[in-house]
Order: sequence, then structure tokens, then C-alpha cells
Amino acid sequence: MRPLGNKWVFQMDNDPKHTSKVVAKWLKDNKVKVLEWPSQSPDLSPIENVWAELKKHVRLCQEEWAKIHPTYCGRLVEGYPKRLTKLKQFKGNANKY
Repeated sequence: MRPLGNKWVFQMDNDPKHTSKVVAKWLKDNKVKVLEWPSQSPDLSPIENVWAELKKHVRLCQEEWAKIHPTYCGRLVEGYPKRLTKLKQFKGNANKY
């Protein structure tokens, strides 16, 4: 792995997994310049906002998924023989099924 060099400064939130001896040694061995950051400070990284937004979308997706009635899924499965017949009839090409 190539060291990051002096162009970069790595910022982390001082979470214990980021400050372990193994991580500290790797950062030092690879000459990674680390931004000094107070412990337990708020995380100002924009990715944290992205993760929060993604969690909201996933939660919404889970709620919508739960609303799909099992009979709908059953009808899809029951219709499969007809779909396969159409697929064979159209030699794998798109069809209006």
C-alpha cells in the first residue's frame, strides 16, 4: 500500500476502534498525517448526514415492503407457468405479459 504522503490529513472521530493500537501503528507506519480532534466531539463529516438519510430511506423501504400482501406474492408465483410459456413462445424476447 502506498503512503498517503503530506498532501492528505486524515480526520477521524476518536471512536475507540479508530484509536486502537493496531490502527495507530498502521497510521504511523504509513506516515498518515492525522488531524487532532477532541474526544467525544461532534462528528462534522458530511457522510454522517448521508448515513442518517440512508437509514430513513431504508426504514421507509422496510415499511413499504411490510405492506405488500402475501396474496399478491402468491398471484405472482401462480402466474409463472403462463409467463414461462410466453417466454418460450417469444424465444426469450420481450413480450406483453
